[in-house]
Amino acid sequence: MLRLQNKTTLVTGGARGIGAAIASAFCDEGANVILTDVDAKTGQSMADKIGATFARLDVASEADWHVVAERFPDLDVLVNNAGITGLEGPFDSLPPAHDPENASLADWRAVHAVNNDGTFLGCRYAIRAMRKKGVGSIINISSRSGLVGVPMAAAYAASKAAIRNHTKSVALYCAGQGLAIRCNSVHPAAIMTPMWEQMLGDGPDRADREALMVADTPMQRFGEAKEVAALAVMLASDEAAYMTGTELTIDGGILAGSAATPGG
Repeated sequence: MLRLQNKTTLVTGGARGIGAAIASAFCDEGANVILTDVDAKTGQSMADKIGATFARLDVASEADWHVVAERFPDLDVLVNNAGITGLEGPFDSLPPAHDPENASLADWRAVHAVNNDGTFLGCRYAIRAMRKKGVGSIINISSRSGLVGVPMAAAYAASKAAIRNHTKSVALYCAGQGLAIRCNSVHPAAIMTPMWEQMLGDGPDRADREALMVADTPMQRFGEAKEVAALAVMLASDEAAYMTGTELTIDGGILAGSAATPGG
């Protein structure tokens, strides 16, 4: 039995990376998948590849969400995945300052517009679309960075922390309304996606840079997008009917504590 058979699902930021992996896994589980992205060319190509329906969506645009709501008024599952760090770019370029002292207000707002406004607008759409049936699942992709401070990526960390908290507000609101609409957040750490590929580059010292990035991770490796997708499938399915307002980390053990071996 396919775990998402006949469920109508919408995934934001589905053109690549974690979003594409989730959309593909949902299709494999029998869902009717609406793949959205601001990048129409890549998004349409990915949708065609996995058998999904594509819709262009800038998650920070309220007008775009209104168009989506009119086109897809019924929904069973929403994955708010679209997000930016504000530090996107090749590994050998100088990123803009994103520390608490030097970050510009414009850069701060740009990150929050996509990550926070996009999640708020998505949750609002999903609640209204799911209210008719009174049941559904909202999955918000936060980050390990939403659970700890990140001094050189202050806007990103703050935005992901806000997603964690808004998830709980949505979960409590829906339960208080007598709706079986669940809302949970997923907190991945370093997952190998095109964003990381771009930052790591492909030079002869790529392996060394990759190892350095996961040196503090007990499992000593990057996670894979398909591993996050597997968690999303579980949260989207009826198997997780009693889970709401919770946060699930997928981080190779980094938040479990020190991996140091005690001395003899």
